[in-house]
Amino acid sequence: MTRRGGMVCKSALVTPDSYRHHLPQLSEQRPFVTDGGLETDLIFNRGIELPEFAAFVLLEDPEGMQALRDYYDGFFAIARDHGAGFILDTPTWRANRDWGERLGYDRTRLADANRRWAEVVAELRSAWAADVPVVLDGMVGPRGDGYVPGEMMSADEAAEYHAEQIGTFADTPIDMVTVLTLNYAEEGTGVARAAADHGLPAVISFTVETDGRLPTGQD
Repeated sequence: MTRRGGMVCKSALVTPDSYRHHLPQLSEQRPFVTDGGLETDLIFNRGIELPEFAAFVLLEDPEGMQALRDYYDGFFAIARDHGAGFILDTPTWRANRDWGERLGYDRTRLADANRRWAEVVAELRSAWAADVPVVLDGMVGPRGDGYVPGEMMSADEAAEYHAEQIGTFADTPIDMVTVLTLNYAEEGTGVARAAADHGLPAVISFTVETDGRLPTGQD
């Protein structure tokens, strides 16, 4: 066991209590709580600076790690108090190759950050000793801006691109992956393929404009 960034982390192994092959939110007759607006909360409510809106960089920041712990504890308390399950996201929405390069992370350091965040959320789940199910969710974000369309990949290109981060999660206790704020369909298809190739369930979510279309104009 090692201590990193103010949190104690266990070795990242897929444990016997993994939900990867039987997600409880698909079968249990109870609601599941997720967190919401992590980066916005950290910046505006807790005064934490996030370069490029990236929370994954807080691993070496004790103040930021404590703010994250408090943030997660609050949502878990809601779930526990209401007998609901909890889907615990890693703060890795920006932890892909392109955003990592902007923040000075090479591919090796970036993979280590994704692994370490998986360890952190696994440790949180263990520390809570929850009597409600806590599902560990590896958060994935778009290659580019989540709200303004830019250069687009084919589905095959997107699968290869996102397989780097998703493959890292597959070798940790992470139970599933979720991608948020995609703005074109091919990238979502690629994420789904990469997740399937690595044996991880996936949730695919898009940015939707007021007319119900994606920012690219796709229906």
